[in-house]
Amino acid sequence: MKLAIKIAIRYLFAKKSQNIINVISWISVSGVLTGALALLVVLSVFNGLHGLIGSLYSTFDPDLRIESVQGKTFRLDQFNYEALKSINGVESSTVVLEDHALFRFGKRQVPGRIMGVDSLFTTVSAIDSIIVEGEFRTQFNGQYEGIIGLLLADQLAVRLNFVTPLMVFAPERKGRINLARPDQSFRTEYLQPSGIFMVNQIDYDSGYLIADIDQTRRLLDYDQQTASWIGIKVASDVKPDRVQKAVSEFLGENFKVRNREQQHETFYKMVKVEKLMAYLILLFILLIAIFNVIGTLSLLIFEKRDSISTLRSMGANRSLINKIFLFEGWLISLAGVAGGLLLGVILIWLQQTFGFIRFQGDGDFVVDAYPVVLRWFDVVSVFVTVSLIGLAAAWYPVRVIVRRYYAAAQDK
Repeated sequence: MKLAIKIAIRYLFAKKSQNIINVISWISVSGVLTGALALLVVLSVFNGLHGLIGSLYSTFDPDLRIESVQGKTFRLDQFNYEALKSINGVESSTVVLEDHALFRFGKRQVPGRIMGVDSLFTTVSAIDSIIVEGEFRTQFNGQYEGIIGLLLADQLAVRLNFVTPLMVFAPERKGRINLARPDQSFRTEYLQPSGIFMVNQIDYDSGYLIADIDQTRRLLDYDQQTASWIGIKVASDVKPDRVQKAVSEFLGENFKVRNREQQHETFYKMVKVEKLMAYLILLFILLIAIFNVIGTLSLLIFEKRDSISTLRSMGANRSLINKIFLFEGWLISLAGVAGGLLLGVILIWLQQTFGFIRFQGDGDFVVDAYPVVLRWFDVVSVFVTVSLIGLAAAWYPVRVIVRRYYAAAQDK
């Protein structure tokens, strides 16, 4: 094996009788290099997108979210809430009640969701960091207030300095609807907007109003023990997966505990599928480039056909000669993928550090430059995949052509 590698390296870098063989060899290396570079960069772009969207959601969502398996609400007396808060790794918790509502300001009315939160909501969510106007406040001087999404505020044409309060309507949950007086089938609450938040996600910015949980319970006609979900902040020195498992075991099968990625499972699945499809498409293109190795290796074997006779006369069997040219073809793929990965790592590092490639236009972007994140798992997976394909591509010409030249040398 060691001898075969040494001879393969010598053959690969030795001067060829025809200069065109050197040119074709470099073209093969360049094709594999470009494909590996593109594959690593595209995977890193998807990683950056995944991290960027995740960071936007993390400013609003808790680390863990507890919901009932059946129904949209549950009662806090179904389990020991104080014991839940004492589980190792649970730094803070908050109770939330939310449901659909109709918001009206002046002549404008927009459907959305009202989310009632308690005083500990800011300890679980980073909502304070995305307040673009005003402040987070649900009560002030005995008056109920609320924090509204930026797009929802624009649709209602409401601003913080307006004296007129915002009206919130919710249908009666109990009793029959009076068709003669449908207006009596709704509960109404009034509040003054104290702040405007922006998550940069349309489902939040255009649909949510955060209010006091007591006012929300009164609007939705629920008692003090009813909640839609419980948010949990995990301590920084504890792994979220461990806390998620402990909370799930504590609550039992009637409740589901979801982390941030599971809270937006559809989006993250879509990103993973898109990343996989991009990987397969680029891998197919890279496969075409790697098959250039077959032609290159065929020329290299033809170049060394006299050496095959010499090696055979010196006692080398066909297995050793096969290994020599197999390693020679494999080295072409390894040189290409190694160069592509090295160049890809450098380009990704430069983009992460300096952000050379920026978004064009006058739009208001979340970030100025294209987000990229380098993961060493991607580097290893690209290297292993391309290496194995390169080895497989070199196997066919070695098996067929070397056997022919070896047999010809035997007949002499």
